[in-house]
Amino acid sequence: MLVSGAVLSATGCSRSAGEAAGAVQAKTAIHPVSGLPVIPLVVRASGKAHGFEVEVARSEAEQAKGLMFRTEMGADEGMIFPRKAPAPAAFWMRNTVIPLDLLFIGPDRRILNIAANARPYDETPLPSAGPVIAVLELNGGRAAQLGIAPGDEVSWKAP
Repeated sequence: MLVSGAVLSATGCSRSAGEAAGAVQAKTAIHPVSGLPVIPLVVRASGKAHGFEVEVARSEAEQAKGLMFRTEMGADEGMIFPRKAPAPAAFWMRNTVIPLDLLFIGPDRRILNIAANARPYDETPLPSAGPVIAVLELNGGRAAQLGIAPGDEVSWKAP
């Protein structure tokens, strides 16, 4: 479940044209468990666009924790780990309760490789096939279920 909201701005008698017309300002969605921002992300695979709502783990601490201790995640939810600069990456499943697909995203925003159905609690490093700008975690088996494969394009905008 994601939490998002909208706020109508009211400034008494003095309103802008947008406010007078009933314009609504959307707030950034925040995940109720992690407290991380949630953004839309799209994977284009086999001519289809698959939409996800993903938590963004930006800081070292957020990335170190990732999805540890989480017992569930919606089918179209995930977590993205953006990197400051392209570099090889390796993830493990320490304290991760649910199986995950790890999609390693190259500098061209295409999937380099997928570590599918990573086993919960396994500390074996799961490496990228080259430098990545981000790693996307989805529920284990979700990439195969949707036909997502290396070479598919991933698009998102940082919050």
